[in-house]
Amino acid sequence: MNPEAQTLALNGGEIEYRYRRSATEDSPTLVFLHEGLGTLGLWRDLPARICEGSAFGSLVYSRFGNGFSSELQEARRPSYMHDEALQVLPELLDRLGIERTLLLGHSDGASIAAIFAGAYPERCAGLILEAPHFFVEPESIEAIAAIGERYRSDAALRERIARHHRNGDRTFFGWNDIWLHRDFREWNIAEYVVGIVAPMLVVQGTEDEYGTFEQLARLAEIAPGDLDRCLLARCGHAPHRDRPELFTALVRAWLAERR
Repeated sequence: MNPEAQTLALNGGEIEYRYRRSATEDSPTLVFLHEGLGTLGLWRDLPARICEGSAFGSLVYSRFGNGFSSELQEARRPSYMHDEALQVLPELLDRLGIERTLLLGHSDGASIAAIFAGAYPERCAGLILEAPHFFVEPESIEAIAAIGERYRSDAALRERIARHHRNGDRTFFGWNDIWLHRDFREWNIAEYVVGIVAPMLVVQGTEDEYGTFEQLARLAEIAPGDLDRCLLARCGHAPHRDRPELFTALVRAWLAERR
C-alpha cells in the first residue's frame, strides 16, 4: 500500500485513497480518475501541483483491481466503466461527504468521468478529460493487442507493472482482455455525454497511440455544454506525463476561470 494512503471499505472491497478537503464549503473537490493500468500512486505529484494555492479539495484513489485496492474476484465486464461511474464512485463520494466535484480523468478514467457527469449533472462542476474514449476504435484495439503481446515477452514491463499493483498479471489482463473481448466492440457512452451540462476541457496528444481525433470530433457533435479542446504536439496517450509542465499550466488556467 502507498504509505500516504488511507483505506475505506465499500461494497466491492477496500480501496486505497488520499483525500484533502476543500478549503471552503462552496469549493468543489477535484477527483482524479486514473487510466486502465493506473493507480493512486502513479499520479505522483500532479494532484498537489494542480491544486496548489487553490481552495479546491482533492480525491485520488485506486479503483478495485488496481494498485493496492482489493483485487477483483471476477473478470471485468464490458460495463466495467459504467459500473465504476454509476455505482462505485457515487458510493465513495457519499461516504466521504463530497457533494460537488470537478473530475479529471485519464483514458478509462476520462470515460468514467463523462459517464458520471452525464448521470449526475448536479454533482459535477466541470470536467477535464485527458485522452478520453467515447466509443471503441480499431486503432485502440490494435494498440491494446500490441501491448498485450509485449507484456507477455517483456520481463522488464511485467516487473514495472508489478511494482504498482497487488497482482500485476491480474490487473494487466483484467484490462487487456476486456478491451479485446468481442462483446466490447459495441461499447459506447454517447447516451451519457449528451447529458453533460458542465464545462469541459479535453486534452489529447497528436501522437496518441490509443485513440484518434475522431473521439474529439464525436464529442463536439453531441456535447451540449461549453467545450474547450486542446491538441498537444510531441505527445502520446498521457499528456500529463509527456508534457507535464504545459498540461499542469493549462489545467490550472482553465480551473481559474471556473472560480
